[in-house]
Amino acid sequence: MMTLRASDVPRLPRGVRLRFDAIRGAHVLLAPERAFNVDATAAAVLELVDGQRTIAQIVDILAGRFDERPEVITGDVVAMLNDLVSKRVVET
Repeated sequence: MMTLRASDVPRLPRGVRLRFDAIRGAHVLLAPERAFNVDATAAAVLELVDGQRTIAQIVDILAGRFDERPEVITGDVVAMLNDLVSKRVVET
């Protein structure tokens, strides 16, 4: 399994979108023939996955937004993105 680095630039592949489902009252990651329920924390990360920002930049933005040190959240962000890469709904 590939392990992402802080310098990697994640993006959603073609056909994958993050949407807010008003009926469920939650974010959903939509992929061809699949849908993933996304909690608020994952949605905050995925909203920043734009194919332009590195993981380090995403972590810095989140650290500022949630008043936390980047080194505290980096592992969780990388682990979540690695999991989504293995499911082929995020790529680098």
